[in-house]
Amino acid sequence: MAFFDWTDRLSVGVQACDDDHKNLIHILNRLYDGMKSGQGKDVVGKVLDDLISYTKFHFSREEEFFARTGYPAVEHKEEHRLLVKQVDDLQSRFKSGENSISVETLNFLKDWLAFHIHGTDKRYSDHLNAAGIR
Repeated sequence: MAFFDWTDRLSVGVQACDDDHKNLIHILNRLYDGMKSGQGKDVVGKVLDDLISYTKFHFSREEEFFARTGYPAVEHKEEHRLLVKQVDDLQSRFKSGENSISVETLNFLKDWLAFHIHGTDKRYSDHLNAAGIR
């Protein structure tokens, strides 16, 4: 059983963004699977690398949609910037030898992702759809 399952309720109505969110959920589930099998510390470094890389890709894609369609995204972009900073901080702490990073990372990422998709991301759906981005 996955730690975080994709459901249609998470859809923002933009296929590329939904696919990105599914991938982010997959990355989070990889961390959970590693922790369940006792390999949390072994996998967290790789998962954090993947998360940093993929979130930057995803945020760049969203922000390109915003720029192309004139979506007012100052606060949205700030949320993106803050998450990247927080994940960079988690990765730095992990690399310096902090042992409890896996549980903290798992809980933080699940909460952030669910809140961000349900709140902030759902707000752009109608705007992007009206501009032809589906």
